Order: sequence, then C-alpha cells, then structure tokens
Amino acid sequence: MWLDQTLPVSEVLPELDRLLSSSAATVLVAPPGAGKTTLVPLALLDSAWLGGQKIILLEPRRLAARAAAERLAQLLGEPVGQTVGYRIRLESKVGPSTRIEVVTEGILHRQLQQDPELPGTGLVIFDEFHERSLDADLGLALCLQTQQYLRDEHSLKLLVMSATLAAEPISRLLGDAPIVRSEGRQYPVEIRYGAPAQPGPPSDRAVLDAVFDALAKEQGNLLVFLPGTAEIRRVQAELERSLDGSPEVVLAPLYGDLDLAAQRRAIAPPPDGQRKVVLATSIAETSLTIEGIRVVIDAGLAREAAFDPVSGMTRLQTRRVSRSAAEQRAGRAGRVAPGVCYRLWSAGQHEQLAAHAQPEILQADLAPLALRLAQWGIQQADELAWLDPPPVAALQQGRDLLERLGALRRDGGQWQVTDHGARIAELPMHPRLAHMLLRAKAIGLADTACRLAALLGERDVLRGGDSADITRRLDLFDDPRCEAGVDRGALSRARQLAGQWSRLLAGQPLEEAVDDPADAGWAGILLAMAYPDRIAQRRGESGQEYRLANGKAAGFPRADSLQSHAWLVVAALGGHAGQRNASIFLAAALEPGRLEQYLPEVFTTVDTLEWDSRSETLVAERQRRIGAVIFSRERLPQIDPQRRAAALCEVVRRQGLSLLPWTPALRQWQARVMLLRSAETAKGDGSEWPDLSDEHLLETLEDWLAPWLDRVTRLAHFGSLDLAGILASMLPWPLPARLDELAPTHWTVPTGSRIRIDYSETPPVLAVRLQEMFGSTATPRIAGGRVALKLHLLSPAQRPLQITQDLEGFWQGSYSDVKKDMKGRYPKHYWPDDPLQAEPTARAKPRK
Repeated sequence: MWLDQTLPVSEVLPELDRLLSSSAATVLVAPPGAGKTTLVPLALLDSAWLGGQKIILLEPRRLAARAAAERLAQLLGEPVGQTVGYRIRLESKVGPSTRIEVVTEGILHRQLQQDPELPGTGLVIFDEFHERSLDADLGLALCLQTQQYLRDEHSLKLLVMSATLAAEPISRLLGDAPIVRSEGRQYPVEIRYGAPAQPGPPSDRAVLDAVFDALAKEQGNLLVFLPGTAEIRRVQAELERSLDGSPEVVLAPLYGDLDLAAQRRAIAPPPDGQRKVVLATSIAETSLTIEGIRVVIDAGLAREAAFDPVSGMTRLQTRRVSRSAAEQRAGRAGRVAPGVCYRLWSAGQHEQLAAHAQPEILQADLAPLALRLAQWGIQQADELAWLDPPPVAALQQGRDLLERLGALRRDGGQWQVTDHGARIAELPMHPRLAHMLLRAKAIGLADTACRLAALLGERDVLRGGDSADITRRLDLFDDPRCEAGVDRGALSRARQLAGQWSRLLAGQPLEEAVDDPADAGWAGILLAMAYPDRIAQRRGESGQEYRLANGKAAGFPRADSLQSHAWLVVAALGGHAGQRNASIFLAAALEPGRLEQYLPEVFTTVDTLEWDSRSETLVAERQRRIGAVIFSRERLPQIDPQRRAAALCEVVRRQGLSLLPWTPALRQWQARVMLLRSAETAKGDGSEWPDLSDEHLLETLEDWLAPWLDRVTRLAHFGSLDLAGILASMLPWPLPARLDELAPTHWTVPTGSRIRIDYSETPPVLAVRLQEMFGSTATPRIAGGRVALKLHLLSPAQRPLQITQDLEGFWQGSYSDVKKDMKGRYPKHYWPDDPLQAEPTARAKPRK
C-alpha cells in the first residue's frame, strides 16, 4: 500500500478529504518532511467529489517537479507517464491515462491561456506556496477567477499547501477557506552559532572548517547551503583537494541547472559505508527530500534576482536569508533522527534577520506578468485577487517595455496584445528573448539568436571567465577547446536548449536574410533587439564605465577586452545594494552602422537648446538619441525665440537670481515692495502689490524676464541687463509713487537729519544716534501707520544702546540706566535727565 502511516500528514488526510468535498478551497499547513507532496495527491485521487477528474500539482522548480512525479509513480509501482506524469519547460512525460500532472508553476499559466476553464481538472494543488513565487501568485489569482466565473466552485477545487505560511491571510483570500494543520514529527536539531572572524558574509574557509568539524564529530550526511553555483564550485574544489580522493566521502553539488543524473545523485542516499556532502543552493530548503541528512551547514545567504523600477534593471543580489528560511534549512537535519545545524553567524545577527522573505511579486521584473494579464484581458491588476498586489510602478514599467518591443499597444485607453505579442507569449521565455528570437528568425539569424537565448537562460559556460564578451561563449558551441575553464555541463545544457528553441521557431517566417550570418558582429544587434534599454555608450575615449540607454551607469568590475569598443549592449548585470554602478557580466560589442539599419525604431530625433557650461553659451542641436544616450548631433543655425528665452530662463533658474545684476539699492527696493505686500495680506485681504520674492521671481521667469533676453547669448550678458528697469516695470501706476510715500527710503528725525531705512530686516531698521531723538515720543511708523520701524538707538561710537519699537517706553524706562552708563563713558556728550524736554542734537551737545 502506497500510504505510509508513519508520515505525519497521513493523520489529517481524512479531514482534508472531508473539507474539500464541501469547500471550494482549503489550506494545508505541514512542516517539511510531513509527506504532503507525495501523500496528499494520491490520497485524494479516488475521492468521490473529484469525480474521476485530473489533479494538477504545482511545484516551484523543475527539479522538484520531476522528483515529485518520480516519487509518486514509484509509490504506485508505475513508470512516470501513466497515472502520474509531469510537465516542465521543454519536457513532458504524460499519457492518456495520466490523472496526476506535476507541473512547474509557469506551465499552469499556459494551460489556463489555452483554455481558462481547465476542462477535466478537478483539483489544483499549490505546493510549497510559502516560497511566494510570482508564478504561484499569478496562478492562484487566475484559478480563483476561473473558479468564480467559468467553473462551478465545486467542480474545481483549490488546495494551497505550505510549510511556514501564515495561513490566515491566504484563507481570507480564498473566501475564508478552512485550515488544516499537520504538526509533523520533527526530531530535535541542535543549533550552533559561529560568527565569522571578519565582518560580512562567511568566507569559503569558514564553510570548509564547519564541514571538516561536522565530518569529524557528527554522524550522517551533510547538507551545505551556499548562495550560488560559483560558491559551490569553489567549496567543492577545496574539499576535493583536502579529501584527496577519500572513498569515504561523496561530494554532490545540487542546483537548478544541473543535469538530471547529477540531480538524482545529490538526492539519492550514498552507497553503504560512505557519507555524502551535498553542496546546495536554496533549492534544497523545502521542495526536495534528500536522504539521510543529519547535519546542515548554513552560510545564511541566498542569491536572488531583484528588479529595480527606478533603473529598469534586474540585478542578481546576494542577501541574508530570512528567519523562516533559516528554520526551514535547519529542519532538514531533523528528518530522520536528531541533528545539528551549524549557522555561520551569531545569535544576535539571527535576531536581526527579516522574519520572512519578500514575495517575488514585490521585487521582480513584471514584464512577463504584464503580458499574461493582457492576454487574460486584465487591464487593472486589482481585477484579480492577490495576496500581495503587483507594484503599480513596476507593472507599468513592464507594459512600457512590452510596448517598446511591439508586444502591446494602447487602443482606446486599453492594453491590447499585438500579433507579435501573441507569438512572443507562445515561447516559454522572457518576452525580451522571445522578441529577439522572432526578429532574428525573420532576418536569417535564428541559429545565433537561439544560442544567445540559451546562454542567457543558463549559468555562465565559462568558469571564472576573464571577459564579459558573450561572443567568446558563442564560439564554444562549435569549438569548446578554444577556451580554458569551460563548464561542460552548462555548455551541454545550453546546446540542448538552443536546439529546442530552434525547433520552436521552425514555423516562423523568414523575410529577408542577411548576407553574412556567421559574422560575430550580429551578436550585438541581436542583444540590442532584446535589450534596447541597455544599449551602452562608453564614457570618454577609454575607460571601464558606460552609460546605458535607460540613463543608468554600469562598468566592468575589472579590465576587459570589450573596453576598446565605444558601443556595447549589456545582457547581464549584477551588483549589490548601495553600489554606485551596476557591474557588467555579459555584453557584446555593437556596430553603430548595423544598429541604424536593423533597429531604426530605437532612435528618436530631438531638437535641443541647452546651456553649455564649459563655453558658457547657449547651444542649439539636433540630436539622434537612443534613450538617454546621444548617438549623433549637429548644430542648428536658427533658434526659435520662444525656446531660446525658455532655455535662458532655465539657466537662471539653475544658477539662481544672483546671476542677475542686483545692487544693494535694488534689493532694498524689492524689500520695500514686499513689506507693503505683507502688510496688506496680513489683514486677510489680497494685495495690489506684486509678489517680488526670490521664490516667485524664479517661478515666473518666463513672464517678467524672458521678454528682455533677446540679446543674451553668453553668461556675461546677464550682467548687462537693466534689472532695475525690468523690475520697475512690474509696478503698475500709481504704485511707484505710493511706494515712495508708504515705504520711504529715508526718515527725517527731530534734528532734521534724513536717515536711511534698512529694509533688509523685518521690521525695517532705523539706526539713529540717541541724541537725535530727544523730544520725540512717537515711534516712527510706515506703510500707512501699519508698521513700526525698529529703532537702533546708537551711542556716540555708533553702537546700538537700545533696540526698540516703543520709543516712549524707552524714555520712561531703561533710558535712566543707559544715561548713567554713558555719562561716565562719554562725558562730553549730552545726557539730559528729561529726554522728552531736551533739545535733539546731531552734535555732542546742543548749540547754546
């Protein structure tokens, strides 16, 4: 009997069957190793509510899908392709009697696209949903809509299975679906923390030390989690040297691009008397069962593709894993017996990890999603039910790319899939690569394009290559001996993929073939078809940095032979958070002449009028651009006067009003106008006085300054403008006369002296010797009496003795203290006891 009663999930199978018979959807939460992937589909296959229909079991990865299908078939004692079959990208094993189809998540979208009703399917199981892949999120959203509009909810059931998912949010998404929990039977796992000797991620040495320590002290097989294939290859090479062919230890790498035989060796138990060390990426966290693991060594890192909507680029980034992922990894050591997990970080660092990994839909390139939604007839993402809706900016950026590739068009405000877009959607790859293949087929370059697509879809076929030049990788297809360090497995996989892509293109039309298809220079043109936004121009005559058509910068991490080319197309970029420029990992040289001939659509022509800061002159040009990159330029002899004035206004706006010939007197005039405006607006009414603040003047340059710029061609010419006259023209009659009346430049004090008023402060300042104000009780006021001047009453040395807006209060109050102090310092000056009855004087003492 295939049902293993020792597996924990077997206890909840009756309840799960009962709930699915009456519910449209159910959530199953069970830890890794509980048996949910293998037991649940078989247990439900003969349920009455299924009515003999098919079960689709979704797995997040090709390796997991194939392994699950093989295990299910083995339990039934059948070969794959009978009751149990699988479909993955470019490979399938199904037959007329297949009732359980194990498929990768992207395959489900194609099945829904071909027939949204999913006829003959009674249950869709989303396995390992906690990984929150974009394909799983989309697949669930589409299935919910199929269930709601095209199928009776009881004829198509949905089951979401997860190891660590918070079940309540997904239950609400599924219409308050019931939740079934299997507690599992996890053996205890001892956690050993070990912080690296240096800050940052653990070194290869730290990983090796942990492996040797575990081999010496612990029993069973080892599972080592590393971020990517490069780290796996380095650690494997060091282990092989250190073990020196020891027959007791078997090294087994495990990552998604491995060939099937190597994957099976990694999953299967080792021969008797041997121990296995599996070097794996995060693929081994939950979706695969690896026999006999008793020790986990976790570097705590994962390599993920993260899309940046600001730059429009996807970069591979190495990140710390989440706490939930770390728990998943540690749990691998406790499947069959008590185990040990070496964490190569400290307990304090563990508490700082994020609780859960960010869902892929929030950080992915959404161009594929945008195309699928358009095919489904979805205009707004909120028409579907999502656990996390796709970010608006990233989705729009995906649509913009598809429009540039000719896959989508706007028709009456609606996104429509073009015929070209429909052909792109038929190919199982990113729309960029599909567009490249279709365009290449039309001009007789299908073979080269298929090879390029295969290289870009798999890991690098050159181990530690010293050049980013993709044409060197293309040469390996015909002569693998032309380069050292060839990854034979990766090259074999790339050849296989290229052949599969070529067969998929067999029905596409050939329009006009190029004369020399074997020329290596076509690689750049083909990549430009896929990545028009990554056409790049070198900065300067030589160097490692390039500017991309999307406006961003990228550079080679080390000296590269491609630096001799002024134009490139960048196919693969990398980097990490905080890095100034992206790193170029794969690129091809680009011939500008061919670009003009075969991709005229990437060019735009723009007439520009810009300020040249080096010559300090205004330059008019006709530029041919590729995005943000200037391909060619020519001077324009004639300049439109309005555009010319607008460009000069922008110069002033960037450099500031100080570029204009301001004088102290003009600044005082500006302040007088603004004082009267402020005094009127303070009452709550509008003001007849114009806003002449620097902020408003900068905002309205086109209104008041532009008409006077017809003779300005150089920076120095701004200094010759009659700024006083220009600003004065902004005061309509009779405001100039009222300005002098309400905000005079000078004030006549009791001695008859005309003292200048300083309007640079608020309120304005009247600085006058104290003796000149004797006999005056009223503080001088301007603006029709609304504003009292701030008096700076000066000593004989012209220093303020008192600052006040209440002259009478000063005489009656603090004057006596000032008098006592000043009489001693300045005995020859006049310090009367009664300043209100004293004679004002501009001399030391009044005339007798």
